[in-house]
Amino acid sequence: MKAMKGWKTIYISFLITGYLLYSCTHKEANIDNIPTFGSGDDIVLYSKKSGTDHTLDGSRHYIDTLRKEFEDRRNTFFDLHRNRVENNIHAALVQLYIGERPSEEAFTKALQKINRREDCADFRMIGLMRFVYQFPDTELVSEAMKDSVRQAILNFKYWPDEPGIDNMCTWSENHHILFSTCEYLAGRYYTKDTFSNSGHTGLEKYERGKKRVLRWLDLRFQTGFSEWLSNVYYPEDIAPLVALIDFSPDSEIQTKAAMVLDLMLLDMALNHFKGTFGSTHGRSYFSSKISGNREGTRSIYKLLFDLNQFDTGNMATSALSISENYQVPAVLYAIANDEQYGKMVNYQRMGLDLNELNRYNLDVNRLEDGMTFLSLEAYCHPKTIDLTMQMFDEYHWWENSFFKPFAQYQGLLTFLRKTGTLPLAARLFNKDLNRNTRTEVNIYTFKTPDYLLSSAQDYKKGYGGDQQSIWSAVLDREAIVFTTHPVGNSKSTPDYWTGSGNLPRVGQFENIAIILYKISTAPGLYVTHDLEYTHAWFPKEKFDTVVCKGNWIFGARGNGYIGLWSQNKPYWATEEEFAYKEIIAEGKQNIWICEMGNKEDYSTFEEFMQNLSSSEVKTSSLDIAYNSPSQGYLEFGWERPLKKENSIIHLNNYHRYKNHYVGAVFPAEQIDIKRMNYSLFLDFKNLNRFSNGFIN
Repeated sequence: MKAMKGWKTIYISFLITGYLLYSCTHKEANIDNIPTFGSGDDIVLYSKKSGTDHTLDGSRHYIDTLRKEFEDRRNTFFDLHRNRVENNIHAALVQLYIGERPSEEAFTKALQKINRREDCADFRMIGLMRFVYQFPDTELVSEAMKDSVRQAILNFKYWPDEPGIDNMCTWSENHHILFSTCEYLAGRYYTKDTFSNSGHTGLEKYERGKKRVLRWLDLRFQTGFSEWLSNVYYPEDIAPLVALIDFSPDSEIQTKAAMVLDLMLLDMALNHFKGTFGSTHGRSYFSSKISGNREGTRSIYKLLFDLNQFDTGNMATSALSISENYQVPAVLYAIANDEQYGKMVNYQRMGLDLNELNRYNLDVNRLEDGMTFLSLEAYCHPKTIDLTMQMFDEYHWWENSFFKPFAQYQGLLTFLRKTGTLPLAARLFNKDLNRNTRTEVNIYTFKTPDYLLSSAQDYKKGYGGDQQSIWSAVLDREAIVFTTHPVGNSKSTPDYWTGSGNLPRVGQFENIAIILYKISTAPGLYVTHDLEYTHAWFPKEKFDTVVCKGNWIFGARGNGYIGLWSQNKPYWATEEEFAYKEIIAEGKQNIWICEMGNKEDYSTFEEFMQNLSSSEVKTSSLDIAYNSPSQGYLEFGWERPLKKENSIIHLNNYHRYKNHYVGAVFPAEQIDIKRMNYSLFLDFKNLNRFSNGFIN
């Protein structure tokens, strides 16, 4: 009986640890045969509002046209803020810029969140930074409010090592740069003041923030984002980058921030479909995954690329619209609006491999590096879990609202640390405890004028998932298809549609993705899966036509076609919220095939359906052989490589970028982007950013 109690205690300790903190090797991918840039001097770019085609010859007239169109969009965005009561600090900044008196409630709400040190206070603080730098002498805000802003800035807690208990998440990738930028800019602005919470001088704040900002920028340029292609969190990264470009006194930081922002916009230009950022995502939520009209990036696409639609209150769009220093390279607009590419493949690699930390001068025994590991959400990784517990001690996170309920187990966890068994526990329960750890990812996006198909290739198969969106097919802003393994009765992520209970293994080649699921329902320390099925989001009403044939579900939208096949018999949900939007396939194991097509490849939708439904599909457990009408004979399996006509399609070790416009090794030092005669050259080490044209 005592032994059973002992095991129960250990089990509970592992459970607490997990809840506290929420490999096949292949050769180098052979992708050198992909053309680096587009070919053909007769390719033209369409200028939407002028209604004319412009040869990309670097002409002054063409650039002037793009600048005029950008200014028109910017003014349209400004008009949305006129004569309106906006209770959002970022909308208030736009109103100040255009001479409108903002609502004081916008400032009051921001200050309340900041002064209470609530989660996402940094989203508001970056707005206050822009306010004091850009509008210090405005008469549209009362002197009393200006003084309240000053006091809030001087009393804020900018990093976990500062005094005071707080309820803020400081550690994810977007929070990391927001807090670091705010500390850096606050110290620079109030250089001679003493910050009352920390006791630091402004100069000390400036130096502390500067080191962290530079480290973050270095890693993002070299390796990209752990929150890869996030249609939720890219705006939260863009706002502080624009602030650094506008207000930093350091030319190094200004230039590097501009380069990283260039690459974020390149990511958006490459991986969208008509302004819907519908690619695979490192972090996304249900509402953002199912509609391009709800993405946090939609307003950025509209302002910079004339795609999608505006919203107000978006911190990134607000900052970009009133920035006085950042210029958008014309080549990025050209890529985003390139309607001449026909079929484009984009290979990308992003993130850090925790087995290669020396490559980036990262140390699992160095406290400061712990925040970098937590930006990957590597809380419970066997390599980092001891450091995480040290951070709990040093930063008083036992009393942070995210962790406070578990302070009673602090003694037990300390015992496990002292006995050296904590890393062992993390190793034993790795696939559950590290479900939200976002390590290196290989991204594959295939795009035509009629659809987009994107996936994270062979990413952490069988691991628990959190907020990752592993694959997605897009035919219109709301004609979107993807699959997940749902989690039931969850009050946090992963849930029924956000993330996955267990991550699939995905292999994609051009217009086909094969998705394999192997569900574990063993008791978890973080999440226990009780739903023994996978499902697809396939909103019938958003397609022009939907037809079911056997195990195939077909959809047509515009000139684009999709076929979705399930190994286990699929059926529609017919009741309640997801009726005729959700397709369910029972079983702990399942194989899905997604194949895309269009009118260029098939004369009719009926021909597309007939060709796919008559194609041979053979499966054995989680091995599949599929004779695709468009790609020929494909093979894939849980332990087998993806093959096309017996040739291996490599799923990892991709370049930083490889597509028609840019080729760059991983990790990157220089990146050269071209679309015909427009170009952008980024040499991070030597601080050389050159573009031969800007749209603003």
